[in-house]
Amino acid sequence: MEYPDELVKEALRRMNGKPVEGFVAGQGPLQPKLMLIGEAPGKTEVENHIPFSGQAGKELMASLALAGLTREDVYITSAVRSRPYRTVQRINKRTNQTETTYPNRTPTASEVFAHAPILDYELMHVQPKLIATLGNIGLQRLLGKNYTVTKNHGELYEGPVMRLNGQKDAYVWSKENYRIIPLFHPAAIFYNRSLGPLIQNDWQTLAEILQKN
Repeated sequence: MEYPDELVKEALRRMNGKPVEGFVAGQGPLQPKLMLIGEAPGKTEVENHIPFSGQAGKELMASLALAGLTREDVYITSAVRSRPYRTVQRINKRTNQTETTYPNRTPTASEVFAHAPILDYELMHVQPKLIATLGNIGLQRLLGKNYTVTKNHGELYEGPVMRLNGQKDAYVWSKENYRIIPLFHPAAIFYNRSLGPLIQNDWQTLAEILQKN
């Protein structure tokens, strides 16, 4: 999606000084069957500007196939558009030399808040029939801290979501209602293989919801 220049400048201004890099826009059709909201881009996504194009993206494409969908059918975005990173000093095992690396990290609440105007803009213009949040960051951006993937995965929510107020200094509940199904982040399977059956069941639930509508 092409955003208004001022909207992007505003997001970058709100992120000023935070340890992040790059900017990855959401991609996909307007008024799709499904909108996917992840956490933030990783190194691969920042380099090629394609959401969910790294290892987690491969898992996501497999899950989409379970629901009878492809990348072209869905709109893919994230709560934060820049890659959050941390600075790590370590010893390179091959060279035995000290090196500095910049691995991905989970975005902070303030970083999610800084990029909130863009997600609000997307919700208004994409107008998805169903939203799937991937992980806690996207879920709690829309529904607040009382919702967690562990507790609410696979459960359909219908109602308002959190958006910025007119002053853009606090969240308020939207007047519009949305349909949201919380899902585990695709990368969760890398850390806990036992989640496989739950993830598959949730995507099958999503497919059934789409078929009914």
